[in-house]
Amino acid sequence: MGKRKENSTNMQNEKVIIGGCDLTYAVCMIGGRWKLLILCKLENGKLRFSELRNRINGITERMLTLQLRELEKEGLLKRTVYPEVPPRVDYELTEIAKELVPIWSQLSDWGGKHRKLMNTPYVG
Repeated sequence: MGKRKENSTNMQNEKVIIGGCDLTYAVCMIGGRWKLLILCKLENGKLRFSELRNRINGITERMLTLQLRELEKEGLLKRTVYPEVPPRVDYELTEIAKELVPIWSQLSDWGGKHRKLMNTPYVG
């Protein structure tokens, strides 16, 4: 969830919707253009920032940084900083995020079926 004015109508509506529906809450945690893709890239283990950036076409460093911060704040990523020079930082899924793996696999299967049904080309 992005930064918005706390008292804006949009923010108030979001709080009501998310507060009343677990499905909407879950979709907000992983929704957007990049979050689910970042989580999927971490499915097989820890990655460094540069490794993530290189595996996600089209994401800027700034956007990756923002999304990683949000995912960490939401408890879906664990960030480990190693006391080395130069500093090394790894990102990995938390246990609660690992529970999403079969869900996004099913969602991917559904997306493939829907894409074929709609005759939409894959550009990935």
